[in-house]
Amino acid sequence: MERRNHSFYVWNVTVSGLARFPSKNYEVKEDWENNNAHAILLRSHKLQESEVDVSVRAIARCGAGTNNVPVARMSELGIPVFNTPGANANAVKELVICGLFLGSRRLIAGINHMTQLGEQGLQKERVEKDKSMFGGREIAGKTLAIIGMGHIGAATAREASALGMKTVGYDPALSIESALKLPREISIADSISSAVAEADYISLNIPYIKGEGGTHGIIGKDVLSHMKNDAVVLNFARGELVDSDAMKEYLDAGDGRYISDFPDDLLWNHKNAILLPHLGASTEEAEETAVSIA
Repeated sequence: MERRNHSFYVWNVTVSGLARFPSKNYEVKEDWENNNAHAILLRSHKLQESEVDVSVRAIARCGAGTNNVPVARMSELGIPVFNTPGANANAVKELVICGLFLGSRRLIAGINHMTQLGEQGLQKERVEKDKSMFGGREIAGKTLAIIGMGHIGAATAREASALGMKTVGYDPALSIESALKLPREISIADSISSAVAEADYISLNIPYIKGEGGTHGIIGKDVLSHMKNDAVVLNFARGELVDSDAMKEYLDAGDGRYISDFPDDLLWNHKNAILLPHLGASTEEAEETAVSIA
């Protein structure tokens, strides 16, 4: 039997992205026990140190962050940890654009209403009478504030501009590469508060960083106090960026909306919140791209 030189262990990732590695030299394993793999590729699985065999030489997180990998401990063991920034940018950007529409019109409530009417056999009778219950607004001409202008933020800015929106961005670490990808019309703010002040929609595209000076709860009372009372906050970055108590107060006080694909124990059933499953990078294309880069 021919011996392969290298083996991968994969957790909930598509293996099609590994097609560039010749099967005669590389072996892909999905059975963790006794695998003796040289590398680990994973997406959402929370990796434990006990799952990292002594044979492992590298770990690749097929996604933008590494929060589900014990990076500090792996560094102590001399095992490098990689991620794949930008691989899911298009998928997340498209979900952000979807969030714009979800926050502009009460589509979810309308769908649920029609389902209930259908169960009663009343949908044809009430479809025109009840549409006024789910009015909304158009996004053309409205302002989108983009907090964080990396791969996803820059792509979102371009799409929003193409849809006729005004854009304003904030990113103290804006790279030249990302800056060159921004629409010419975008305005650059000098703080989060100034970026959101006149915005109708706010898209969060920043990483979650723990500790002092980090981004935990960065969207709190202070930032929310600068926002319009009917602004829509789109959080497809990390749930921990938003202070749930402060967001609830904001949603209770006005007609603002909160759209996210992260769970929230306080906001899950709020009438002005829409919480989706964590779908940001859940497309075949994003998974294949992430694995290929890894």
